[in-house]
Amino acid sequence: MFSGIVSHKSKVLKVESFSDFVRIHVSTPKNFNKGLKKGASVSVNGVCLTSKDNGSKNLKFDVIEETLLKTNLKHILKGDIVNLERSIKASSEIGGHLMSGHIHFTGEVKKIFEKENTKDMKISISKEYSDYILEKGYIGINGCSLTIGKIFKNQFNIHLIPETLKVTNLEKLEEKDLVNIEIDQSTIAIVDTVKKTLATQKSR
Repeated sequence: MFSGIVSHKSKVLKVESFSDFVRIHVSTPKNFNKGLKKGASVSVNGVCLTSKDNGSKNLKFDVIEETLLKTNLKHILKGDIVNLERSIKASSEIGGHLMSGHIHFTGEVKKIFEKENTKDMKISISKEYSDYILEKGYIGINGCSLTIGKIFKNQFNIHLIPETLKVTNLEKLEEKDLVNIEIDQSTIAIVDTVKKTLATQKSR
């Protein structure tokens, strides 16, 4: 599990393509790999990936076809910047909201509104998940825990503060870029429960 509070952003050093997976090499930020062991979970752009070793030289992850199909990692290139977060411990402070690192869909950046120190963005919504996008609710975007702003028919707004822009790769996003989106699991549970309750009442 992750908190959605991105601790580092880092550069992709190499991307290797194999018949049924891609191996990504990412530079290891200072102190990021302290205590990291082979098999540990790391959030890379919000995607839960398994570290191939202790990251002493660089971080290495294998990404299978299913993950590539559902995330923006299918477009990743050498030199790209990715968001990183280590999995949380039981004693960790949850500054954002609990995230699993399992991406539901990718959204397209439709519009960017540049301000003096902040940015607003309008992002597309997958029709399949539109019921779970609620104003003021939580959402994970490229591994960042954010609050949903105003919702439109098939898009929603996010508002990015200076600290988020400084620490994450959201600052480098451009229109038409794809972002990884993870819906808050609590929201899914509540919405699905309400749907089932209403369906049951209608069938009586």
